[in-house]
Amino acid sequence: MDQHTPTREEALLLLLEYNKDESHVKHGKAVEATMRQFARKLGENEDKWGIIGLVHDLDWEMFPEIHCAKTREILTERGWPEDYIRAIMSHGWEMMTEVKPELPMEKVLYTIDELTGLVISTALVRPSRSLSDLTAKSVRKKWKEKSFAAGVNREVIEKGASMLDMDLNEVITETIEGMKTVSAELGL
Repeated sequence: MDQHTPTREEALLLLLEYNKDESHVKHGKAVEATMRQFARKLGENEDKWGIIGLVHDLDWEMFPEIHCAKTREILTERGWPEDYIRAIMSHGWEMMTEVKPELPMEKVLYTIDELTGLVISTALVRPSRSLSDLTAKSVRKKWKEKSFAAGVNREVIEKGASMLDMDLNEVITETIEGMKTVSAELGL
């Protein structure tokens, strides 16, 4: 099949085809919004970055034991561009794949995938239960509590921020700002 540039509509339909759990769909949308935020900040292609963020965990719900590999298979069959697929594969570096994030898009996805979960968890324990008044300082305070959102791999976030040559507070702030654009869809 010839490669084509996927649209956001195609990406969303694909996400919904493989994900029935609302939390997985919301995660895809949170990562999409954050990727778009970073693309704007870095002067990159927002649509491309967003689409990659939206489908990055395409296979997680149905195929967690072969996460990333199944996404490669699905997207290859559908003619998605190799650079989209490589970026998605790179978010599982040293966990599910050997594809090291090298491009800015890949480094951002690797860094913010876990971070979006920590941001949501932090927002949910605040009195406002909202992103509107959430700050990097609040997220950093919860970051230090290892039992809080224990499933979030903080080492990956730190390694990613370092790869991006960005301060962790800046990465958190940009993630919050991106997620605010879809706060209603996230219920925050």
